[in-house]
Amino acid sequence: MPYIAIRCYPKDEETKSKVVDEINAVFLKYWGCPPEAVTVSLEEVKPEDWDDKVVKPLIEPAGEHLRIRNGRKLR
Repeated sequence: MPYIAIRCYPKDEETKSKVVDEINAVFLKYWGCPPEAVTVSLEEVKPEDWDDKVVKPLIEPAGEHLRIRNGRKLR
């Protein structure tokens, strides 16, 4: 607890490392969990595969759990 799964377009290793470090820091600060409780995965998806590998199987079915979609805050 927590497990944070990130799907994203490909980026360089430095950018990916910085993003994962920042997300980890946010969870440690606000969730109040110990460092050993946090797990973060990062899976790169090609832009041409985005709809089939992310939008249709993951985003659309998650409707009620989404907090931000397409840059707009939902709750």
